[in-house]
Amino acid sequence: MPAARHRSGLILGLAAVAIAALALAAGWGLGHWQRRAGPSGAQVQLEHEIEVLQRRFQTGKATDAERQRLLELLVGLERRAEATALVEQLAQQQPQRWRLQLLLAELRREQNDLSGAERELQQLLSRQPDQVEALQQLALLQLETGRGSQAQQRLEAALNRASKPKLQPQALQIGLLLANLQLKRGQAAQAKVLLGRLAGDFPQDPRPLLARALVEQDQGQLAAAQASLAAARALTPGKGDQRLDRLAAAWGIQALRAPKDVKSKKPSTDGAKADEAIADESKVD
Repeated sequence: MPAARHRSGLILGLAAVAIAALALAAGWGLGHWQRRAGPSGAQVQLEHEIEVLQRRFQTGKATDAERQRLLELLVGLERRAEATALVEQLAQQQPQRWRLQLLLAELRREQNDLSGAERELQQLLSRQPDQVEALQQLALLQLETGRGSQAQQRLEAALNRASKPKLQPQALQIGLLLANLQLKRGQAAQAKVLLGRLAGDFPQDPRPLLARALVEQDQGQLAAAQASLAAARALTPGKGDQRLDRLAAAWGIQALRAPKDVKSKKPSTDGAKADEAIADESKVD
């Protein structure tokens, strides 16, 4: 089985935005610390802080910073049902903040409410059909539930809208996401064709070339992979090389070295590192 099948998440597109908001990211970090440390006076203090913040929220006195802090604490202490209820209220009060609905979808997914998670994503996409993070989350959910064909049809339609009549910037991100989905469904040839098209449409961006190198490497086409990597390097001279090396390594691509050294090292397949690097390189506001 190709190595690409083992990589976690849809790593060729955007970063996995399952926990996209800073509040949730901070919350997970806090939760991990609490599990390591166990019950303590610090945890009691945090739970007291939650009670205070909840009272302020319920009386309408909580500031934005306090609402953010409350969400961090609820997620961090794994009080996900309360976190979900809080995000539901915030999403209703601030419907223009679409990231709240993304966060709500992920909280539902974490609680194995897959239909609820999909409902949130479908609602968001009904208003913003080409919202890339929502497309990514929905594609992952549908792939995990055996509906890869449905996910692919939606992404193909989104890519077509972003490409015609005028090419839009989001076509690159949607196209990379679609290519990764094609790979996961065993459609490597179609993915390579799409990546070549993206490289032509966005000649100044190295990511389609890096993605193509990944496919070529997984297929044992090391010379072709080196050529794709060299072409990507040519787009990022000077200081850009470090960024490119980091992204290539995170995607599990052989380091940008001379062809004679290609076989000397094993590519990394650490999905977490891949997600972290692509979060840095491919964020969307």
